[in-house]
Amino acid sequence: MSPDIVKDRWLGFLIWQTIFSTFVFLVFKTVLLSPFIGNTFIPSLFGLLSFLGFHFSLFLFSSALFIVSSPREDRLASASELALGFVRFFLKSVVFGSSEVSDADFRRRARKSAAVVFFVIICGLSGFVSGVVIFESLDGFDGLRPVGLGLRGAVFGLVYGAYFIYRKRWIMAFPIIQRPLFFCFKMGLRSSLKHSLRLSSSSFVLSTVLMAFLPNNLKTSRTLGQFIVQHIILFLGTSVVSFCWELSCHLLQVLYTRRSFFAPPQGSAAAETNPSEPLLAALEQSNPRSLYQYLAFLDLCMVCERNVDTWRRAAFFEETGETYRRVITVCLRPLEQLTSRLSEGLEGISGDRSDLLSKQLHSPTDTRVDPRLHEAFDDFQLYAWCSRTVSALTACSHSEDRLGVAQLTGSNASAVSTLLSCLIAVEACLGKKTSAPSQHLMGPGSIKWATVSTGRKDAPPSFMSKKKDGVLYSKAYTMADVLRTSIYEIVSVFKEEMHGAKATGLEKDWIIKSKPLYGTREILAQKLSLFLDFNAN
Repeated sequence: MSPDIVKDRWLGFLIWQTIFSTFVFLVFKTVLLSPFIGNTFIPSLFGLLSFLGFHFSLFLFSSALFIVSSPREDRLASASELALGFVRFFLKSVVFGSSEVSDADFRRRARKSAAVVFFVIICGLSGFVSGVVIFESLDGFDGLRPVGLGLRGAVFGLVYGAYFIYRKRWIMAFPIIQRPLFFCFKMGLRSSLKHSLRLSSSSFVLSTVLMAFLPNNLKTSRTLGQFIVQHIILFLGTSVVSFCWELSCHLLQVLYTRRSFFAPPQGSAAAETNPSEPLLAALEQSNPRSLYQYLAFLDLCMVCERNVDTWRRAAFFEETGETYRRVITVCLRPLEQLTSRLSEGLEGISGDRSDLLSKQLHSPTDTRVDPRLHEAFDDFQLYAWCSRTVSALTACSHSEDRLGVAQLTGSNASAVSTLLSCLIAVEACLGKKTSAPSQHLMGPGSIKWATVSTGRKDAPPSFMSKKKDGVLYSKAYTMADVLRTSIYEIVSVFKEEMHGAKATGLEKDWIIKSKPLYGTREILAQKLSLFLDFNAN
């Protein structure tokens, strides 16, 4: 399988969009307009041109939607950051003669900002074209100029584009359960109709107010009855265009989030020799955070969690252990990146004492934190798949790994250590302490004596606990829940082995010997002991 899967889905999207938009357009012209305008069933040259222009406007909108859609939440660059970046680029190119723009993060955010602006502009242009081609050929609009109709459509397009970006609907939401294609599309019809009526009503009011300030040559002088009929038709036409746009957005989400099978056909020679190579190639060689890579991680997660394609999961435990190691490594890499980014963000909060003092002087309701902590959770869906895949595959190795490749390659220790280290870093964002209790503070009967705050520099600042209603807290809490569930899945399967290793030290068999990305080996061993006692929360 090649990255052409994205192009194939784009072509399929255009085909299905043409089918349902043609049906909606014909219903609008022959049924909805029949009470107001006669001879709607008679074909004409203007009708054909309006039909082609309508599909051209939909193609403009679909192209902009394809460019702006993304499986991850990319942060947008602010106007000040863009201005500073262009000034930096100008100085580098003029003074130092360098053509390098800036770091990769700024380039990515600048491209996303440009895509968002482009999407809003194309929505306005598509709305302008729709307003002209739908209403200009109707007999009831002889008194209205094409520019006036186009402006009303452009207002709707700008309103729709701004609402689309504000609600972050360009982020592809992968469904938890993969239902049949027709059923998934049918489930979004009611919500699409509701959103289209709401947006068309808002844009209709704004465009009506705008028409009051237009020159007289763009208006019409008709009777009151004709004026009412024209505005009813305008509202119906705007609702039809909005409904087609909503269906296009929903159809793109349904088609692009469908599962793809990264495996050769069962029974073929490739399935007998190396069935995991297409999946590993997609995971390792695809562009990071691309839709193609997301589809590969989704397929891997379903193979490891479900018992449908057991022959594919059995191929991971081949005798050399190389395939299993590659699968675990490619899944742990995103979690390691999350841990590193959280560690950098937490060090930025607790390390800079002057910045911490300025944050403490803010009001208790101030929710500003380091933006790096927010950006660390932008790939939440990918992190969740990686965590679930690692835990499911490690748990399956207890019964399916007959050769012991998981233990011999050291993948079990790496998986448990990475999950624990990532969980501790996420819990630090929630305001939990990450330091292990000292042995001299433990009294008789393992009673922990109460202590006052020691003001450790490695602990997260206390103001993090005040943000339980913020977006960061919600993301961190959800990610912590996924990580705890993954660790408990491993502990539930290997509880006998872990209880046996608890007497000699869990860190010898289940914790890596090198320094973890966040925390220490002692903290990780203590955390694993809490999971083993089913006391981690």
